[in-house]
Amino acid sequence: MSSERNEMRGGLRAEGLRFGLVVSRFNSFITERLLGAALDTLRAAGAADSDLEIVRVPGSFEIPVAAKRLAGTGRVQAILCIGCILRGETSHYDYVCSESARGVMLAQMDTGVPMAFCVLTCDTLEQAIDRAGLKGGNKGAEAALASIEMASLVRKLAPVAAASPTAPPVAGSGRKRSSAAPRRPRSAR
Repeated sequence: MSSERNEMRGGLRAEGLRFGLVVSRFNSFITERLLGAALDTLRAAGAADSDLEIVRVPGSFEIPVAAKRLAGTGRVQAILCIGCILRGETSHYDYVCSESARGVMLAQMDTGVPMAFCVLTCDTLEQAIDRAGLKGGNKGAEAALASIEMASLVRKLAPVAAASPTAPPVAGSGRKRSSAAPRRPRSAR
């Protein structure tokens, strides 16, 4: 029995796409390894150096606001959020982990720009080192592949969103909101 279905997927070629990389300086021993693998993967997929924009932030807690602001510029089609949070002896770890993840999710939902969450949340430094390329690959490379695929997919989906007269503008598309579309009050955003 043959069934036809409409299925859409993103590609894994980065030519013509621009990427932002928001990188935490805290635990830079790990984040620099993640960044290096992400850059290598993006370049191997066809991204030009001129299409890669790196933004440095103090720590993982600051990633969401920088990512949202970068997405709002319209200069990038996807953002990689790179950080490393190691468990300490206080509950600070739990707050930073959950709020960083929540902030990145809200930023991508608010802007429509895909954001790969490459913030390692590890109990030990050894776990972080393993995830930054020592044993099981490098999570920075994995996040780069996810970013390429999502940027490609969102680009394919953009014309579908444009068909709706009340659809919000797609970040980076240069389109303005239709004057017929109702605006939400600023306090409701």
